[in-house]
Amino acid sequence: MLLPAKAEVARQLRRYRAWERVMLAAPNDRTVRATFEDSGYTLCVLMGKRCAREAADAAERYLRTNQVTYLEEQQVTCLQEQPVTCLQDQNERPRPAAAVWRRPPAAERRSPAGR
Repeated sequence: MLLPAKAEVARQLRRYRAWERVMLAAPNDRTVRATFEDSGYTLCVLMGKRCAREAADAAERYLRTNQVTYLEEQQVTCLQEQPVTCLQDQNERPRPAAAVWRRPPAAERRSPAGR
């Protein structure tokens, strides 16, 4: 797993925290809210999380520990939260979703010009 540079994580975390304070002071300002959400999204992408709060927590943990310890913690968290995906056999082929869209037969297709 590739990890971001600690300096960049620290910079983005400071940016997120600063905009969080501004947003809490002026919650109705749309520009402030948009910038805060953008900083949260950047942190999510950087830390590989789906939620800005989780990304901020992960960034703080990452900055407190060394890379090896952080990766070990992530592995333990992964095993606790999603045992099926973490322990999935690497040689196993992905299974298609249950509801897969299939193209209708030619007789059932309609031309957009015929509407």
